[in-house]
Amino acid sequence: MQFVRKMMKDTKGATAIEYGLIAALIAVAAITAMSSLGTQLSTTFNNVTNNMKKAS
Repeated sequence: MQFVRKMMKDTKGATAIEYGLIAALIAVAAITAMSSLGTQLSTTFNNVTNNMKKAS
């Protein structure tokens, strides 16, 4: 019975889960931002390439 009471008072596991959820959210946001940035960079480089071909 004391073991159950001790486990109910222990909040270390809850904190670890919260940190894990925060880290996962940050990872998803970073992946989304990098994906969008990659698409924009690709478009920019394609425009530069096309304009250089026209100029030469």
